Amino acid sequence: MRKNIQTWIVAALLLVSFPSCKKYLDVMPDNVATIDYAFRNRNEAENYLFTCYATMQRNLFYTWNDPAFTMGGEIIHPILQEGGGGDFGFRALRSGKNVMSVEFDLFNGSNGGVKLYQAIRRCNIFLDNVDKPIDLTPTEKARWTAEAKFLKAYYNYWLVRQYGPVPLIRKNLPLNASVEDVRVKREHVDTVFNYIVQLLDEAVPGLPPVITSAASESGRITKAAALSLKAEALTWQASPLFNGNPDYISFRTKEGQTLFPEKFDPGKWTRAAAACKEAVEAAHDAGIKLYDFVPPANLSNISDSTMKLLAFQGTVSHLFNDEVIWGANPVHADFQYYCVPKMTPESQANDIIFGSLCAPLAIAELFYTENGVPINEDKTWDYANRNTPRASDDAHKYYIHNGYQTAGLNLHREMRFYASLGFDGSNWFGNGTLDDENQQYIQGKMKQVSGAAMAIKTNATGYWIKKLVSYQSEFQRQSLPVAFAVPRIRLAAMYLLYAEALNEAGNQAEALVWINKVRERAGLKTVQESWSTYSSQPGKFNTKDGLRQIIHQERRIELAFESQVGWDMRRWKEMKDYFSSPIQGWSVYEESVAGYYRRRTIFMPVYSTKEYLWPISDNDLTVNPNLVQTPLW
Repeated sequence: MRKNIQTWIVAALLLVSFPSCKKYLDVMPDNVATIDYAFRNRNEAENYLFTCYATMQRNLFYTWNDPAFTMGGEIIHPILQEGGGGDFGFRALRSGKNVMSVEFDLFNGSNGGVKLYQAIRRCNIFLDNVDKPIDLTPTEKARWTAEAKFLKAYYNYWLVRQYGPVPLIRKNLPLNASVEDVRVKREHVDTVFNYIVQLLDEAVPGLPPVITSAASESGRITKAAALSLKAEALTWQASPLFNGNPDYISFRTKEGQTLFPEKFDPGKWTRAAAACKEAVEAAHDAGIKLYDFVPPANLSNISDSTMKLLAFQGTVSHLFNDEVIWGANPVHADFQYYCVPKMTPESQANDIIFGSLCAPLAIAELFYTENGVPINEDKTWDYANRNTPRASDDAHKYYIHNGYQTAGLNLHREMRFYASLGFDGSNWFGNGTLDDENQQYIQGKMKQVSGAAMAIKTNATGYWIKKLVSYQSEFQRQSLPVAFAVPRIRLAAMYLLYAEALNEAGNQAEALVWINKVRERAGLKTVQESWSTYSSQPGKFNTKDGLRQIIHQERRIELAFESQVGWDMRRWKEMKDYFSSPIQGWSVYEESVAGYYRRRTIFMPVYSTKEYLWPISDNDLTVNPNLVQTPLW
């Protein structure tokens, strides 16, 4: 019986350990005799393949190691001044990056980072030696080769998103390579993206259309996953950060070779749209569809409102659901302890419930009204009095405790708002209570059951991340979290990516088709009907610029807290504008309703133009003088 990929990864890491030759770039192969042993038969070769997966599954996919999760501004954490290792990204929002000790350093693997060139080296070793096992079938060889190429592409994709132009290690250097050969140089950012696409094109024919056994092969690569990654990479290449960005026109090697395109190329969006179309079609052919919650027998009597909420939450927390194009193994579930509030006396006594990951007020304001338009555009919604508390009514009874005084901001919002966020007065379906007529609810003011406690266990803004907690998880006197992995690519994300590329390529009509598919699942009317009827800008969707704003906001809402939006905001070059305002929350240390519902500034983020791309540490520049520093650092 085949082992789950997670088990193989653990075993492989124990059995195969390859020390690096050069700490700044692990580009040289390991001991040849050890490599021969690692490829002596099929089982050992498969074991080595899973060392290639290990960096992704056990490091990059760990939420605390993802810059989009900790540095994207969707989530903040009230860290202690002397706090520990998991807060690198959250701390960087307060102080900026540091060239002396780079956060999420992918060259050295320090400060929450991982040595990605070492991971690429392992992929190269596998590709160089996959012919050796005599008991490996041609089908297996083709598939495993394709998987290694995908992984190599993915590691380069992660590098280019952080650093822009990076060195490409197409083949490992020989053992007798000179020092100068090892001192690699950055390559043009288009060269990097084109190489990623080349690897993925080579991988696709050898990949299976579907994973036939989630229990034994979860997390392994399929054709739809490879095509979706290709679409993502081409969209990044076409986006403002990399397509004619004037901030990096002077970015050159020491020999004067340009590393960034000097002008905008609209054809890149056309290429991205074609790749998105191919990826969506491959996903449909594989039976992937938008998730629809089918209640188990013990939930047969819940309301339609709760059903819709669970249908949206399930896109993330329902393991291996029909919407996932590519997901990871459920290795880590610790973020649930940091997202769930204390709602009962029993949970108050549970020391491992932190409830300290929280969303700023700006994110709560991002979600639409119940009419499907932004809160500052809805002609029927009381934007001016959004901070004023008022009693919830029967119309909100499945989402807010009936009669509870809460901010106007929390009333008459779209379903995804209530599915994604918990707040003072909001119901929390699950956590051991599956009766939606008598749900647990948050009481978030000071001295209330969910209110502020010690600094590290306090929700600093008054908004808990409900989306990242399974309704089946229970956090009472004992803790019984249901493990899941946040999807890396799901179908709704691809629909919106396709819509974005279509709009940028000039096809607004077709773009609206794909946006509206996502909105329909969210219980909203079409963009055309919602804006025409309720918005103060009724014709907004008729222009490329207007529809771009709609698509960007739709992605930010649909994919909130999924380690996606932080990357999007960077490629759109919108992160600097977002961080130009202070991070705010409610006054969570107040006991009264009036006192609690006052805006409080928590900190002013540090973000300037230079933050869009990571610097290379000063030490690496000293070790390899052929590398040039990222501009503005």
